[in-house]
Amino acid sequence: MNAESMPIATESVPTAVDYAVYHSPAIFSAEQENIFRGQTWCYLGLEAELTNSGDFRSTHVGNTPVVVTRAADGSIHAWVNRCAHKGATVCRSLRGNQADGAFVCVYHQWAYDATGALVGVPFRRGLKGVGGYSTEFNMAEHSLERLRVETFGGLVFGTFNPSIAPLEDFLGPVMRKYIQRVFQRPVKVLGYARQFMAGNWKLYSENSRDSYHGGLLHLFYPTFGIYRQSQESAGLVSDEGYHTVFTVSKPKGDVDYGSFGDEANREMQGEAKLQDERLLAFRPEIADDVGLHIQSIFPSVVVQQIQNTLATRQIVPHGTDKTELVWTYFGYADDDEETTRHRLRNLNLVGPSGLISMEDGEAVELCQQGTIGAEGKRSFVEMGGHDVRPSYAPMGMDENSVRGFWKGYLGLMGNALADLAAEGRA
Repeated sequence: MNAESMPIATESVPTAVDYAVYHSPAIFSAEQENIFRGQTWCYLGLEAELTNSGDFRSTHVGNTPVVVTRAADGSIHAWVNRCAHKGATVCRSLRGNQADGAFVCVYHQWAYDATGALVGVPFRRGLKGVGGYSTEFNMAEHSLERLRVETFGGLVFGTFNPSIAPLEDFLGPVMRKYIQRVFQRPVKVLGYARQFMAGNWKLYSENSRDSYHGGLLHLFYPTFGIYRQSQESAGLVSDEGYHTVFTVSKPKGDVDYGSFGDEANREMQGEAKLQDERLLAFRPEIADDVGLHIQSIFPSVVVQQIQNTLATRQIVPHGTDKTELVWTYFGYADDDEETTRHRLRNLNLVGPSGLISMEDGEAVELCQQGTIGAEGKRSFVEMGGHDVRPSYAPMGMDENSVRGFWKGYLGLMGNALADLAAEGRA
């Protein structure tokens, strides 16, 4: 076995990735076991979505359907949305409240409580001495598959791994600090958007860590003075490479839109003017001048503050070329009505058709389309060097965080990739 036969080079910091990783069903399957159901904590939702007893949210860990719930005692639970009887989907709603705390499979009416415990089976003892299950049938042995759940800063995470280190250790002190920066006080949910991309989940994970494209792909940035390459900025990468956070400070002094445009190698065609310039207003509300905070928590969520937009973006892989992005928009619970109106106005910047973010989904699909049939050929990820630096500045001149993603990915997938390569399946 040599490095050239591996989908990802075996050195600790990969700078070239075989395009097969975006198209191989075998690799996608291995990712579900080694990453999403392996040594990671995966984002499940916000505590603010589960404020009352009986509240629930349907979600995914990788491609596994999961429901997260608030039980009567206030505790949070998560279980696989798969009936223990015939494997049918138990909960068929995206979110809501089960006032009686019961989740009932429509097929044969097996009933579970908010913790996932089986609490009711029709005709368990048969009828008039006919049929039913044996006296040895134990409902406790047929509960839903449960996840271990922990929370931090208002975010809910789950894992299938009972022996993994606590969530706070997985996040690390730097990422915890930046989560607390955004979740500095209680939040309230403002709404949702769901975005489907015909591309691999890793392409979006790279995109969220790729500051190189920021002022190049997103022309709205330089055109309207939100971000330029020379602006004060910084990036941090966790030691394993898993997690990344970017911050960009707001422009200092008066904004010269012409000078912003001078730093872009393309510009919007025609007259670029907003009908409502309040859309761009940035009202600093955290004790710093940061106008952009993009934090990628491996493997499945991005926490963002762009201007006054606050959101999480959950990455849900449905197949090698099918990825869903679930946007959850929120504000602070103590926001007044005018602040909430401003956030909602500001949200035109982000989301599936956001003035800033709409190009990201297109970029993912272009990469997926362009790499069809390119197995054996490799990407080139050497902008700014060959290493992964835990801290660096300014943004936009390197692919440090992208290399960090692949370093973390390889740490979890290295043995599986080697096995697949040896079998000729990668």
